[in-house]
Amino acid sequence: MPLNCRQALARGPRLLLTSSWPWRSFGYLFCGALVALPVAGGVTNGLFFIKSLPGYAELMVVLLLTVLIAMPVAAVERFRLRMVDTEPVGNPHVTPGEPGLRAWLWLRVGEAATWREFGYAIAWTSLLPLIDLSGVLLVGVVVILVLAPFVEPLVDLGPLVILGFWHVSTPLDKGLVVLLGLALLPLAAYLVTVLAVGRASFVRLLLAPRESELVARVQALTRSRIRLADAFEAERRRIERDLHDGAQQRLVGLIMTLGVVEHEFAQEQSDRAELVANARKQAEGVLAELRELIHGIHPQLLTARGVAAAVAEVADRSPVPVDVDITIAQRLVPAVESVAYFAVKEGLANVVKHSRARAARVTGRQERDHLVLRVVDDGVGGARPEGGSGLQGLADRVAVVGGRLKLLSPPGGPTELVVELPWRTVNSASCSPRTTSCCEKDSSNC
Repeated sequence: MPLNCRQALARGPRLLLTSSWPWRSFGYLFCGALVALPVAGGVTNGLFFIKSLPGYAELMVVLLLTVLIAMPVAAVERFRLRMVDTEPVGNPHVTPGEPGLRAWLWLRVGEAATWREFGYAIAWTSLLPLIDLSGVLLVGVVVILVLAPFVEPLVDLGPLVILGFWHVSTPLDKGLVVLLGLALLPLAAYLVTVLAVGRASFVRLLLAPRESELVARVQALTRSRIRLADAFEAERRRIERDLHDGAQQRLVGLIMTLGVVEHEFAQEQSDRAELVANARKQAEGVLAELRELIHGIHPQLLTARGVAAAVAEVADRSPVPVDVDITIAQRLVPAVESVAYFAVKEGLANVVKHSRARAARVTGRQERDHLVLRVVDDGVGGARPEGGSGLQGLADRVAVVGGRLKLLSPPGGPTELVVELPWRTVNSASCSPRTTSCCEKDSSNC
C-alpha cells in the first residue's frame, strides 16, 4: 500500500488510476486553489495600497505581512499535506526554554526553519496558486468535455466550439466530444497526481524538519532529561539528609531520655518502669524503620565507597546466596552510581520474590564506554517486563541516564538481567563532576 502519491506514481499508471490517489491529489490542489483566489485578490488590493507609501515603507510592510503569515501558513500546509502523504510532517521549531514573547521571538528569528517558512510564504502568494489552479482547470476542462453534451439540452450554453474550429452541433459531434473527454480523463488524473507530487515535495523540502534540527532537538531533550535526573537525585539526597540529621537524631535523643527514666523507675521498683521500657522499645523499632527508609532512599555506603561496596552489602542481606564480583577502577558520577545500585538491588529483589533460585551472581565490568552489570540466577526463568516485577520501571530509570536494560529469561532458566550504563567517571572531564555541567560543556562526556 503506497504511503504517498510519489509511491503511487512509481507503481505505474494502471495501479495509480485504479487507486484513490488521483482523487486525493485533486482535492489537495482544489483546496489550495480555493485559498489562492482570495489570497490573490488580497495581494492585488494590498499592492495598490502599498504603492501609495514611500519606497522604504512599502518594502517594510511587504516583509512584515509575509513574516506574519509565514508560520500560520506553514502549520496549515504541514497539516494539509496528509491528503497526499500519510507520513506525518513534524514541527521543525524548538520549544523556547524561557517563557515570554521576547524569548519566543528571539528563538524564532535565529531558527533556519523560520526563514524557510518565510520563503515558502512568498511562493505561496505567487507561484503555488498557479500550480493549484492549473490542476483544477485541467480536470475542469476534461469534465466539461464529458458533461457538456448532456447539460446543453437543460442549459443554454451557446455554440460549443473546441480548439477554435470544431463546432459541435450534430449528435455525432457530441458523442465524439464525450469520447474525447473520457480518453483525456486518465491523462488528466495522471497529470494532476504529478502536480500534487511536485507541490508536496516542495512543501517537505521547506517545511519539514531537517536531520540537523532533529539531532539538535534530541540533544536538547537529552540535556533536559539529565537535568531532571540530577534535580531528582539532589532532592532525594536532601530528604535523606533531613531524615538522618533531623528525625533520626531526635529519635535517638528520645530513646536515651526514656532509658534514663526507665533506669530511675527501676531503682524505685515502680510499675511505670515497664511502661517506659515498652515506650523505649517502640521508639527503637521506629528508629530501625527510619534507618531502613533512609538506606532505601540513598545508602551512605554508596556515597562513601561506591557501587561495589553498596551492592556487596545488599548481597549480604539477601536470603538467596549472592556472589558479587564488581570491578570498577574509578568512581562514577553520582547519577550513574545511583542507577547502577538500584538496578542491581531491584534485580536481586526480583530473584528473591519470583525466581525460586538457590543462588545468584552479580558481576560488573567496564566494556568500552559502558559499565555492564549482570545479575544471573539459577531460578525457573520466564520473567517478563510486563509481569509486574518492576522491570519496566527499572528500564525507564536506566534510560534516564542514557543506559539500556536487557532481560534474558527463557522458561526453565537461567535468568540474566543486563544493565548497560554510560561510563562517566568523576575525573573523565575537566568540568564539574555534576552530570549536567559536563553535558552542557562537552556532550562527548554524555
